[in-house]
Order: sequence, then C-alpha cells, then structure tokens
Amino acid sequence: MADIVPKENLLVRMQEDIRRALEKPEGERRWGMVIDTRKCVGCHACTLSCVAENKLPPGVVYRPVLDQEIGTYPNVTRRFMPRPCMQCENPPCVPVCPVNATYTRPDGIVAIDYEQCIGCRYCITACPYSARTFDVGYTYTEGTPEQEVYELLPNYEYGVEHARVPGSEESPIGNARKCHFCLHRIERGLLPQCVVTCIGRATYFGDLEDPSSLVSELIKKPNVMRLKEEVGTKPRVYYLV
Repeated sequence: MADIVPKENLLVRMQEDIRRALEKPEGERRWGMVIDTRKCVGCHACTLSCVAENKLPPGVVYRPVLDQEIGTYPNVTRRFMPRPCMQCENPPCVPVCPVNATYTRPDGIVAIDYEQCIGCRYCITACPYSARTFDVGYTYTEGTPEQEVYELLPNYEYGVEHARVPGSEESPIGNARKCHFCLHRIERGLLPQCVVTCIGRATYFGDLEDPSSLVSELIKKPNVMRLKEEVGTKPRVYYLV
C-alpha cells in the first residue's frame, strides 16, 4: 500500500509563522491577512466569533461579511467577502484624527488609543472601506429584568482593560472602534479568532515580511487582489478571487 501523505495543517503552520515573527523586533514584522473568497460560504462564523472574542456591543461589528451578486441574470453567482479593517499602509483615518488617537504601530497595525479618542468620528468618515464603527454604549440586555454581567466585562483590546459602564462616557463607550487583528491574541502567539473559527479555512494570517510565511506565498498568486487599490491606501488585507 502506498504511503499516505498527511495533509498540512494550515492552522499549525500559521501559528508557527506567528511565533517566528514574534522573535523579531516589532518594526521588522508586518501583519497581514489573506481571504480566499472561493472558500468563503457566508456562514458568518468569523463575524460572530469576533463579537464574542472582543465582547462587542450592539451596532459594533469588526468583520461583516458582504454578500455580492456577480453576473447578469440568468448567468449569476454569489460571492461572500469578509471585510475586516484593511490595516492600510497609507491609512486615511490616521491624519484626520485631531488628537492623534489613531496611529500606526511599528508592526503595521492601525490602532486606536481609547483614552485619547474624543469620539469626533472623523476617522469613520475618512475610511473608504466603512471599516470603523462607533460605540454608543448599548448592551444587548439593557432594559431587560437583568443586565447580564458578561456584557460589562473588561475588554482587552490593545492590551488595556476597559470595562463597560452603561450610561457613562468611559472608554470604549463614546469611542471609534474597529478590527485590530486580535492584537491581544497574536502578541501571545495565537491566531486571530476569525482565522481559527473559519469553517472553510478561507482566512489566512501571518507576517508579510517573512518570505516563508503562508500569507507571503499566497499574495504571490495571480488571482490576488486588494480592495480599492486606486485610492492609494495599500491595504494589508488581500483577497483570492
């Protein structure tokens, strides 16, 4: 009987890519994501797992999945396109912030300083991908007989604890919010939550500066594209179509 070659576990490989990248100085790695739209089935598992991981309140979604119809009837098909923050190399949301609350980290991730943000929402308007939302302060169980405690637990975005206090203006309430590639996870050597919960293995993550990483291999494919490249933002999220 011929030897059976085990199929490569992509999650294990990507986690090894992350750990290898973390051994380098922060400024020598560039986190990036590749999404294979041919494998995405529109299940929204990534969206829901992101909500759970980041304890997102009503109206705040970091990773919606867009449903597109392609072609002309009767020759039509559907394509699902998850749309996280593009983590642009030239982010238009950064220069418009009047208090420098939005900034680019040395590893390329565009982050928000909640304590600095004044909630002006200029960055929301500036983003050409509609990847930013605003935290009004709602909770899912507000106004019910009992406010669930899990909705008020600290949020570990950017490594800082932020407990939710309904009716107050304490961060992150009153702030702009967005996807941050699960910084609190990757800094511990873990993959973003959306990657590990994708049932079709359609999302890939790693260091774009590492030529041996899976994402570096994928962005060399002839069928790769980025959204709205014409506006010059240089996204670090790539799509296989």
